[in-house]
Amino acid sequence: MKNKTEKILEIWHKHFEMEENQYSEYESSDIEYFVGCLLYNHFAFKKALDTMKTIDLSYDFLESCGDEYDEILAMVKSIEMEDEKQKIEFLQEFISDAKKKYSDDELYLLNRLEYHTNGVMQRYERDYEVEKVEFVAPKIKPANPLLR
Repeated sequence: MKNKTEKILEIWHKHFEMEENQYSEYESSDIEYFVGCLLYNHFAFKKALDTMKTIDLSYDFLESCGDEYDEILAMVKSIEMEDEKQKIEFLQEFISDAKKKYSDDELYLLNRLEYHTNGVMQRYERDYEVEKVEFVAPKIKPANPLLR
C-alpha cells in the first residue's frame, strides 16, 4: 500500500514539476495534501463528523492534474483495508511522512488534514458516536435600536 502512495506521489510531483501544469498558489506540499484527501475520502471513515465525511478537492488542482488523475484515482481505490483503525493509522502515517518533507511554512494544508484525521482516531479510540454538528447562530438583539 505504501508503494502505491509513493508511486502516486512520484507521478504527480513529476507532472507538476512543469510550470505549465501548475495552478495559482501551487506548492509542492499540496500534492501530498490532495493525495491525503483522496485517501480520506476513499476510506469513508464511520467516525468522521457529518460535516467532514469527505474533503473537497480544489477545482484548480483537479483542472491541473492532467490525464494522470484517472490512473491515480484507480490506484487510490485499490488500497483496501478491512479494519477502520488500520485505515486511520495508514493515513496518519502517510501524513506524518509527508510533513517531514516540508518546512513549517508549507504545512498548512497537511496540518489541517492531520487535525481531522486525528479527530477521527480519537473518536475511534474512545468509541464515541459521531454527533451531528449544528451550525445555528444564536438570536442576539441588535445593538442598534433602529434595527429592532
